[in-house]
Amino acid sequence: MHEEFTPLDCLLPSGTQRICLIILNQPLDKDFLHVLWSKALLRACADGAANHLYDITAGARDSFLPDYISGDFDSITAEVKAFFTDKGCKMIETADQDHTDFTKCLAIMVEEIKRQQLQVDAIVTLGGLAGRLDQIMASVETLFHAVSMTQLPLLIIQGTSLAYLLRPQGSHRLGVNTGLEGDWCSLIPVGGPCISTTTGLKWNLNNQLLQFGKLVSTSNTYEPVAPGNPRQPVTVTTDQPLLWSMGIHKDRE
Repeated sequence: MHEEFTPLDCLLPSGTQRICLIILNQPLDKDFLHVLWSKALLRACADGAANHLYDITAGARDSFLPDYISGDFDSITAEVKAFFTDKGCKMIETADQDHTDFTKCLAIMVEEIKRQQLQVDAIVTLGGLAGRLDQIMASVETLFHAVSMTQLPLLIIQGTSLAYLLRPQGSHRLGVNTGLEGDWCSLIPVGGPCISTTTGLKWNLNNQLLQFGKLVSTSNTYEPVAPGNPRQPVTVTTDQPLLWSMGIHKDRE
């Protein structure tokens, strides 16, 4: 099986991916929010994410009403909950403490996509890669849950980083020529050892073992190209789930 996907297409105003959006309980990038919100077919907040959405959209809140807010509601403030409830946003309480609010919000979204028969190319998550290390690892763990929940790609975006779990299903062909790609990329065997082969990177793998304590492909970059020429796609084959992460270039920084 050959999967072609351009991870940063979703951040291009002219991008063609059909997406659904999950917002997590971390500070929001206003530019990313506006682009993703305008494209999303379905929009959701995981618990305290609603606080950040409420704050960052002051003066235009009626244009940023999520389809639902889910969680155990231990983080959302009473003021924010009352506002979105009054505006007709669906509140879905998920008391299960064995899974994170992110995982539970994703499960609801997957069911809503099926119920509404939406044609979707990817689920994009805004937030989840900053702050506490344990919460970052919990975000990555949700990527692993997603493998058994949906065939749709699940992306996590925050700041200048994107994370995406590659499944062990043939070859992945990643488009990296949107103009938004930063200088770095990596392949991290978070879930366990894997054998991987790549093209399109400066330091490629040739049927090599990736494993903590042996080899991890961090601080990699893309195959050099002559000025003015398009960057070649990155191809990756792996026999186990493998975490792809990449930098996002932001002109204003």
